[in-house]
Amino acid sequence: MSGSLNPSSLARLLGKWNLGATPAYRELADVVRLLVLDGRVPLDVALPSERSLAETLGVSRTTVTAAYSSLREQGFLSSGQGSRGRTCIPHRGPGGASRDGAGPNGGSDLSGAPGLAVPDGLLDLAYASLPASGEVVHRAFASALTELPALLPGFGYDALGVGALRAAIAAQYSAAGVPTTAGQILVTSGAQHALNIVLRTLAGRSDKVLVEHPSYPNALDAIRAAGCLPVPVALPPANSDGYTGWDLDAMEAALQQQRPAMAYVVPDFHNPTGRLMSDPQRRRLVRAAAASGTVLVVDETLRELNLDAAPSTPLAAFSPAVVSIGSLSKSHWAGLRTGWIRAGEPLIQRFAASRTTMDLGGPVVEQLAAAHLVNALSEPLPARLAALRDNRDILLALIAEHLPTWQTERPDGGLSVWCRLPVPISTALAVIAPDFGIRLAAGPRFGVGGAFEHYLRVPFTLPPEQLETAVVALRSAQNRLEVAPQLRRNLAAAPAAAIA
Repeated sequence: MSGSLNPSSLARLLGKWNLGATPAYRELADVVRLLVLDGRVPLDVALPSERSLAETLGVSRTTVTAAYSSLREQGFLSSGQGSRGRTCIPHRGPGGASRDGAGPNGGSDLSGAPGLAVPDGLLDLAYASLPASGEVVHRAFASALTELPALLPGFGYDALGVGALRAAIAAQYSAAGVPTTAGQILVTSGAQHALNIVLRTLAGRSDKVLVEHPSYPNALDAIRAAGCLPVPVALPPANSDGYTGWDLDAMEAALQQQRPAMAYVVPDFHNPTGRLMSDPQRRRLVRAAAASGTVLVVDETLRELNLDAAPSTPLAAFSPAVVSIGSLSKSHWAGLRTGWIRAGEPLIQRFAASRTTMDLGGPVVEQLAAAHLVNALSEPLPARLAALRDNRDILLALIAEHLPTWQTERPDGGLSVWCRLPVPISTALAVIAPDFGIRLAAGPRFGVGGAFEHYLRVPFTLPPEQLETAVVALRSAQNRLEVAPQLRRNLAAAPAAAIA
């Protein structure tokens, strides 16, 4: 929606913004930035002129000019003619990296969107991902290059994927107790690509898709982009005994009442909570999905990151109708861009047909390298899991020491800790975090309708010394917000902006 915001409307939204915690121009810029991220000031809206806003707020024009300049530098205000820039979200990071991402209200949000180039000196807590597993990945690519000449006489297009990789993935499923043939595997360019193929094939516009709440933000983005309607089912908080499972009663009720076309779930070290669904819950979920005619799509990208060696059975073992999505991005390296879909052969053929409207196949060398990695899947994992276990314990101890009012849930696996904040400041923390040398993914990125302002995902993928630096920075950022409680109250109470 385009339009303009008059100075009195913006002043009403700002409330008591000038609290003296920082220079006035910075406070003004911070509050406008929060209002844009929170959806109270829509995108593509012309802000008041510098002169008119300065008169309305009773501050110098220099203050407003500096605030607008700061917003332009940060990418929240376009460089419009004169002083009437329009609100926007940063779209390009350093080096031209994309900064697009869906925010809590369906718009864009820079806090945690993938593909962002991180400025020098910032510790990135928006990603939950690891660097490459070193020599293992290098060796796999070296082997792939020796095998490439045998494939060069072919055209190089294969919507299903290179045969050697499909066979290797099928063998891994069979070894895990899910008998699988290469014909039941389609290789994709990562798990996100796989989900997009599944959505395009199985869910039409306005179809309902059940999701856990919270859920993986890029999956929520894909569901919205497909024109589908997410049906969120809340994960229960940990009880006094520390039990942190799924609310199967609520999931069964939602499946029965809503009859969604699809259900997207992450039962193996759920992102962002790190929970592991028990086998009895998996059986109940499969039965409920079958009863409602819902296709159960399972994201297994974190399954190998089992920090406590807890036993579990792949969901596909309970029903041949389950569609499984996997990837090497978390266990080995996101730069491989190699994922897959496992399903029945007729469904795999449908996925392949849908895929050809998006691309004609993945890069061959990466798939040859991935085949070597899948065939030796356990080689890099013991050392990686040991380091992640140490990092998890270090992060939990640091949060307990420096942020004692935060409530943490000890993850069974995965790469991050889901933290409950004492007050709903997640987006505010994400906005000011770069001032303290860190980058965050705000809690609402993981939810529907702006939920989870009380939560923050904190990965434990950085080295221990950087984790300590990051947690101390989080404490400092929280301290800044604590000196401005009226700011948070104003944001919570502010109505939608009036657009002319």
